[in-house]
Amino acid sequence: MDWWPIIRRIISEYADEPMPAHVRDDPFRVLIGCILSQRTKDETTDAAYRRLFSRFSGPEDLARADPAEIEELIYPVGFYRNKSRTIVKAARYVLDEFDGVVPDRFEDLVKIPGIGRKCANIVLAYAFGKPAIPVDTHVFRVAKRLGIVPPDAKPEDVEDALKRIVPEEFWIPVNHALVRFGRAVCKPVGPKCNRCPLREVCAFAKQKSAH
Repeated sequence: MDWWPIIRRIISEYADEPMPAHVRDDPFRVLIGCILSQRTKDETTDAAYRRLFSRFSGPEDLARADPAEIEELIYPVGFYRNKSRTIVKAARYVLDEFDGVVPDRFEDLVKIPGIGRKCANIVLAYAFGKPAIPVDTHVFRVAKRLGIVPPDAKPEDVEDALKRIVPEEFWIPVNHALVRFGRAVCKPVGPKCNRCPLREVCAFAKQKSAH
């Protein structure tokens, strides 16, 4: 299957939708915004993000912050107590190891507390404009349902597959487009297969219609 024309169609329809606030800022704030966003809706993340950075300005402030104060600012993001401590640790690490400047190398980013593969790629793509494909739960779900990767694939398998399919200049928009498509159409519960423009080529939709 030649997946690129199919993926390009999703990009053309969904990549221009507005980006959430927490990925439209300087590298440190994008990094912290990604920690906040894990298992949390964009609207909740953006509100917490604005509250947090109305009180703290950067790694120096957050490295000295009381996690209890951060908890109050970021509630009700998911796992807000754990995230408040992780944010302080991440700020201290950036301050101590990188002189307060967020690195622009994947290998360095994943050393920062709270930053895994997805967040590292988000920082590279959205803070530095470097070609990277973050794979969140929506991108992962859409790729598996379409049949781009097998059902037992891991997020890194999806990342590798998309990098083979999508030309490098589209690596950043493909993430945003697949996220928006996953939220609007290919929902985790109650996917709108009947109005999906990809239902004729989607493994999940074909299996669903066969039952």
